[in-house]
Amino acid sequence: MNDNSLRDLRKPGPRAGGRSPKITFPCDYPIKVVGDAADDFAATVCQIVVRHDPGFDAVGIQVVPSRNGRFQSVRLTIRATGEVQLKALFDELKATGRVHMVV
Repeated sequence: MNDNSLRDLRKPGPRAGGRSPKITFPCDYPIKVVGDAADDFAATVCQIVVRHDPGFDAVGIQVVPSRNGRFQSVRLTIRATGEVQLKALFDELKATGRVHMVV
């Protein structure tokens, strides 16, 4: 192996235009929503998600409490149709004041 075949893994690899890879829409898109633990937190998240993905089925969601029970994460998968949909969904979730992070 020569030095030319090695690359520093701390630096991003070569990409077209220097941008991250694009998502091909429509696609199934996993989301994790983290917020303060409450009995209605998952229901609130699902109500918002349905507004952005009317075909969303809440049967497959996972609600995971934090170790100390202060937070909950709601893991779900939506049918993403585009970046505009995802941005609007993320913005509405954060606007509740109950969501700390959307990943």
